[in-house]
Amino acid sequence: MRRVKDTAIAAVTAVALCSGGWLLLGGGGTDAPPQPSAAQSGTADRTGPAGRGAAAPALPPSPPDRVRIPAIGVDAPLTGLGLTGTGSLDVPPAEKKNLAGWYEAGTTPGETGTAIVAGHVDNAEGPAVFYRLGALAKGATIEVDRRDGGVAVFTVDAVEVYAADAFPDEKVYGAADRPELRVITCGGPYSRSTGYQGNVVVFAHLTGSR
Repeated sequence: MRRVKDTAIAAVTAVALCSGGWLLLGGGGTDAPPQPSAAQSGTADRTGPAGRGAAAPALPPSPPDRVRIPAIGVDAPLTGLGLTGTGSLDVPPAEKKNLAGWYEAGTTPGETGTAIVAGHVDNAEGPAVFYRLGALAKGATIEVDRRDGGVAVFTVDAVEVYAADAFPDEKVYGAADRPELRVITCGGPYSRSTGYQGNVVVFAHLTGSR
């Protein structure tokens, strides 16, 4: 599988996912998506937050088909995401609000390295697949159905929010020596002129499979 340097996709997570069309049309106020509290933050070392729970052995490469996050009601198909002509990560079609994507030129969820899953927080009609991502807590489970018939089970280590102009590329996209997962959507303050001004990032690592 062709590998593309992970930091090449950093810019898109602060732009293409984050227009906030629903809020722009009046869906704001108390309906704004939840944001992670300081209690859900992890350590700030180069490799990301410290793991919670024993890491499971890496799985062989296999494309993912579906992601489930029971604690926040996510059960969504996954589509492959490539790079745009400008070198940024493409995004799932905004009109398909229960669709997430994974960076298919990088690590597959469950193998050694950092796998990337991204999705919209909302669209012009209302909340989308990762609307409640900021409400996720440490210790929660993320399950990824793989095309080989297996399920990769991840445990959440931390949930953090970053301003777009201070996005920590290496911490989020950097290589890992165990199977890790990042789930990314929009977050932070909202501006009618620019949309969401940051990103919610979930850090997780593989703790099981079936």
